[in-house]
Amino acid sequence: MTLRLHDTRASAVRDFEPLEQGKVGIYVCGLTVQSEPHIGHVRSAVNFDVLRRWLLASGHDVTFIRNVTDIDDKILVKSAEQGRPWYNLAYAMKRQLDKAYDALNVMPPTYEPLATGHIPEMIELIGELLARGHAYEAGDGSGDVYFDVQSWPAYGELTNQSIDDMEAADDADPRGKRDPRDFALWKGWKKQTEPATAAWPAPWGPGRPGWHIECSAMAGKYLGTAFDIHGGGVDLRFPHHENELAQSRAAGHPFASYWLHNGWITTSGEKMSKSLGNSLLVPAVLERVRPIELRYYMVAAHYRSAVEFSFEALDEAAAGFRRIEHFLERSGDVEGAPGRSQPVCAAFAEAMDDDLGTPAAVASIFDVMREGNKLLASGDRDGARGAAASVRAMLDVLGLDPADPAWGTTAGSDGKLEQAVDVLVRSLLDQRAEARASRDWTTADAIRDRLTQAGIEVEDTPAGPKWSV
Repeated sequence: MTLRLHDTRASAVRDFEPLEQGKVGIYVCGLTVQSEPHIGHVRSAVNFDVLRRWLLASGHDVTFIRNVTDIDDKILVKSAEQGRPWYNLAYAMKRQLDKAYDALNVMPPTYEPLATGHIPEMIELIGELLARGHAYEAGDGSGDVYFDVQSWPAYGELTNQSIDDMEAADDADPRGKRDPRDFALWKGWKKQTEPATAAWPAPWGPGRPGWHIECSAMAGKYLGTAFDIHGGGVDLRFPHHENELAQSRAAGHPFASYWLHNGWITTSGEKMSKSLGNSLLVPAVLERVRPIELRYYMVAAHYRSAVEFSFEALDEAAAGFRRIEHFLERSGDVEGAPGRSQPVCAAFAEAMDDDLGTPAAVASIFDVMREGNKLLASGDRDGARGAAASVRAMLDVLGLDPADPAWGTTAGSDGKLEQAVDVLVRSLLDQRAEARASRDWTTADAIRDRLTQAGIEVEDTPAGPKWSV
């Protein structure tokens, strides 16, 4: 079955055809590192990580670029409020973001460009737009440069809007604009209110890039003027992605063939954000559930759906994933190489090829697991291990294989606590085994009771005792 993806620009599900056979270029808009990441922030990274893993499992060579916006109005404002250099704030928040990605087993991108590292490419692209008559320097002496939306008749094609229905762009003082909907490509340095470190030299005066030009320049740098997939959160469709598309194509670049957008994680029906005061920081959530359980919660929903967050739903998802782990433990297939070398079931592949239908894909995992449990009940352990291998292969595509070394540590931990607990529990289990071998049932039962009181569940299997919290 051919992979089919919902292309925002076409407002339809389309067969995916890469520009070059066997190779796929993906650009995903990363975060503006102004504050600690909450679970709404990292959903996009998890969703597009699943897309990348499925393309890899399908035999494609994937170049995956995810940028970081480390200079922005919000960063300058927040750093000033905190009395620290803007670059210090951006760097600290990026480190927090990296920890969140690592905790949730998000594969590192092929490259992760920083906006501040690509100012020359942005200046060059702005120069192209000026030369083609699609941009202009503000006449108010501000040093701003704007994209002329009226010069590009296709403006609004991504979100299917008429320019007459659009609100004014609020990214700069409108006094220097020919049209209030024109958006900033370059922001002149405001020496009275902005630090000198936040300004770079340019032909039209010192300043810094506008938000939208950053991604166009970085995508072109690493994927070329034409590439396959551009992704990001649904909130980026307008104005960010609309403006990216307009300025890139106005410069003569074909840009992205497909546009994909993931839905929000909401609370009380509203987008999770700092301004609403309802954000849930990743480390705080990971105090309640394990990282693999949080990823499962995100992956189990379709990437385009809105997820109404609740701790009850999170706990339910965590319990569901523990059932999968329990089956793998009972079947004896929880260690060794990742499951990617094993075949996935046909239902799983069909679901993933249907616009990354992870809800149906997860359902197929439980179908295979039920068959595996029947095989275990009948005593067919070889058959059960075969089912478990298939389950692990499907989990690997979703980034959820429990045996993946990436799950060996948790956010903000080096794994020593987990290792210490394992050593202590196994020591007690060894003492219990010795007591049972000596037919000292009183001591054996007492050790098991101590473990139970500590929240440790022990299951005796033909391969030896297995424990879990």
